[in-house]
Amino acid sequence: MKNAETDYPVHALIAKRWSPYVFSDRAISNEDLCSLFEAARWTMSSYNAQPWRYILGIRGQSDPLRDRIFSVLLEGNQAWAKHAPVLALGLAEHNFEHNGKPNKAAVHDLGAASAQLTLEATARGLCVHQMVGIDPDKAREEFDLPDSIEPMTGLAIGYPGKAGDTDEEYASRDDRPRERKSLQDILLLGFDFLMPR
Repeated sequence: MKNAETDYPVHALIAKRWSPYVFSDRAISNEDLCSLFEAARWTMSSYNAQPWRYILGIRGQSDPLRDRIFSVLLEGNQAWAKHAPVLALGLAEHNFEHNGKPNKAAVHDLGAASAQLTLEATARGLCVHQMVGIDPDKAREEFDLPDSIEPMTGLAIGYPGKAGDTDEEYASRDDRPRERKSLQDILLLGFDFLMPR
């Protein structure tokens, strides 16, 4: 794990969370996986609509399903994600169930659910690498999804690996320093009020 060097104190799980390219082939227990998706299940959402959906593939238990998920990842992601023992797709249900109207918060709420899933994974020594590099049309066809459900992201889930577990190109990415924009860059207004006068 690579802890972030934060400018201000944050919870240890937030500093510890990262998205590696190198995964160990070590299996993940069903209990841990259930807890990850339980964390996603309890995420807040607009009108409590809970518009997130997932498709889960586990090496050794649901290989055909994992292979189908793998097939909708873009080639650049397949090169490293093939080592992760668990792959998932994150999907957004775009219509409210209670009235059939469009849910403008669906993608936001899927992101929030995946963030909670990721923090639960971090608490268990696991890593999650989310990727937008999927083929949504292929995923829709592969899993026969209704029009209201949109494939949004892929998730590679596993224990962090060692440099020798994947190609050098991807291992070197994990050696890069972790960087983020400053608070001044992301707080468009209001940052001045946080600073002592």
